[in-house]
Amino acid sequence: MSGGAGIVHIGCYTAESGGRGTGIVAARRDTATGGLEPLGVVAATPSPSFLARHPRLPVLYAVNELPDGTVSAWTVQPDGALTPLSVRSTGGAAPCHLAVDPAGEFLFVANYGSGSVAVHPLDATGAPGDRSDLVVHDGRGPVPDRQAGPHAHMVSPDPAGTGLLAVDLGTDSLYRYDRTSDGRLREVDRYPTRPGTGPRHLARHPDGRRCFVAGELDASVTAYAWDDAGRLVERGRVEASRRPGHVQPSEIAVGPDGRFLYLANRGVGTVTVFALDDATPRYLAEVSGLGDWPRHLALLGGHLYVAEERADAIAVFTVDPASGIPADSPTRIAVPSPTCVLGDGPLILL
Repeated sequence: MSGGAGIVHIGCYTAESGGRGTGIVAARRDTATGGLEPLGVVAATPSPSFLARHPRLPVLYAVNELPDGTVSAWTVQPDGALTPLSVRSTGGAAPCHLAVDPAGEFLFVANYGSGSVAVHPLDATGAPGDRSDLVVHDGRGPVPDRQAGPHAHMVSPDPAGTGLLAVDLGTDSLYRYDRTSDGRLREVDRYPTRPGTGPRHLARHPDGRRCFVAGELDASVTAYAWDDAGRLVERGRVEASRRPGHVQPSEIAVGPDGRFLYLANRGVGTVTVFALDDATPRYLAEVSGLGDWPRHLALLGGHLYVAEERADAIAVFTVDPASGIPADSPTRIAVPSPTCVLGDGPLILL
């Protein structure tokens, strides 16, 4: 490869979830061209659908999205190989997202199927221990086939401190928690979205004052800002896509300089780019040609990586630094049922 190299890890769905993958795949990334060279499966583990890294240690975490959910941890070797550390029960069904607090002391997990948030303390090696807390959400929304009960879909620790936002698709709510020193969660506030939004993921702005929520069920992006009292206030809502057909947003991310917002849309198979020069995101462009199920996206070093779950590929786009818009005609790397792309450096993965 022509430039410097880094290691990317890719999560997937395995046969346990109807997927075609067999575990976590490692790939060498050319930092100049953005190209990926697959290195093979480095951890055979069931349905590692979302990945996260420890902020200081060479440790990688994955949810195992199973009826009896687990979280797995590995030490990352310089060549991308993974050495097992531990596997723990998340206390819930179908965990779909996880994140580490900024101090590297606790791991948070969203259990989609049972609508709960688990907390696991991390030891000095980064290995998760047994749960210190499990908070179960309560409620439902107006979409009966998707919101008959709670469905925690994302956990987002504050960049500093002990706060945590949890996004629940089933209850149309964002929950704000404070984590105690012994790993318990104390609910501080609950912010309802518009009924039927089905909030899936949120992306924080680097200014620390704003965030943006992808509505999976109503195909929306909602902008929020923290007011002087420390509460989240809605500032506006825009459509996720301008293409005809079924639109089901998945991953949402803010670019590293805070000027642009990126949203993957399943169904229509697009990535929408918005400018963030106003209170509400401003539509700029929509990149197509991504099959029908772009489940996840990540920004790394001037390139956009899109996990095309049903097309069994990772699409790699070069992003124009001035306009923020990905170029046409991406390169593609074959990966079975990819669901998450995790880079080796600072990532916009929210």
